[in-house]
Amino acid sequence: MTAKPKKKKIEPKAENFYDLVYKIVKKVPKGKVTSYGRIAVLIGKPRAARAVGYALNALKKSQEQKIPWQRVINSMGKISHRGDTPRAIIQKKLLESEGIKFSREEVVDWKRFGWPD
Repeated sequence: MTAKPKKKKIEPKAENFYDLVYKIVKKVPKGKVTSYGRIAVLIGKPRAARAVGYALNALKKSQEQKIPWQRVINSMGKISHRGDTPRAIIQKKLLESEGIKFSREEVVDWKRFGWPD
């Protein structure tokens, strides 16, 4: 009697961090914003807000139309531009085109525009 070979268990491939970020960001509805930290919490990595920013900064041009990166801002309700002023200007224009309003101090009202509610 010969022993049957054991079948290898196929483990489902874990999604990488960037893919998880993109999956959550796609859920942010038009006219709403969320923060880098909130995305990190929703992924289950509450201390990874900066990594969320890196993931969004790593988007390829072809992905920018599919993933609404502009809807992610910092926890103070402001656009984070870290010296990339042209991108910050584009982000603000995109958000305003979705109906998001900024105060004189360039801050978004979380109660009105924050996601998830």
